[in-house]
Amino acid sequence: MFTCMFIKTLETAHSVQCICFWKVSMAGPSSVAGDVFVDALPYFDQGYDAPGVREAAAALVEEETRRYRPTKNYLSYLPTPDFSTFETEIMKNEFERLAARQPMELLSMKRYELPAPSSGQKNDITAWQDCVNNSMAQLEHQAVRIENLELMAQYGTNAWKVSNDNLALMIENAQKELQKVRKQIQDLNWLRKNDQLAGGAKLRELESNWVSLVSKNYEIERAIVQLENEVRQMKQQQGDENKENIRQEY
Repeated sequence: MFTCMFIKTLETAHSVQCICFWKVSMAGPSSVAGDVFVDALPYFDQGYDAPGVREAAAALVEEETRRYRPTKNYLSYLPTPDFSTFETEIMKNEFERLAARQPMELLSMKRYELPAPSSGQKNDITAWQDCVNNSMAQLEHQAVRIENLELMAQYGTNAWKVSNDNLALMIENAQKELQKVRKQIQDLNWLRKNDQLAGGAKLRELESNWVSLVSKNYEIERAIVQLENEVRQMKQQQGDENKENIRQEY
């Protein structure tokens, strides 16, 4: 942002001089590659809400974006990512199905069925034995499910409480870390504000001294001009008197 503050207007016999102090509140030229020198004091500077300031800043940004367009891929030094590294066979099949726009297969309940032997195998002992084995497997599966439910009813509550306590501890530690970071940010902002206010006060003092010295120089210059005029008048008056004396002598 550019702000202009008129310090003093000096009126002389020959011209009207306007001393203007320019303060550039923006990133200055970089002295070293990657380094940016910023001389803005946002905690001290005034005039950010002045008419035309936002438009001027937007124009500067637009002009810089036109001059510094990216000319190369800034990720070129990285290897080409392999997105299939963590894909399982099931995931690959699902991705292929989605790519082919095929519907999802319905949940198969065949494994839970207890079919009897077909009409052509009514007298086949092996077919009946397979049916009995399937029934026993289904029964055992249901027994295991009931046992798991009983174990969960007995121990699941405590395990869930322990898990919740761990989550609460993690949240507490994260909140403490967040508060610590926020305090560091606040302390840094306070330090920046104090430094900028101190620097602004020093700048204002130096500016006042500069104005005072400029005013003194102006007063001295005006006094010199006045003395030069008086000396010129005295010399002219002395010359006129000398001429008059010479005329009277002759």
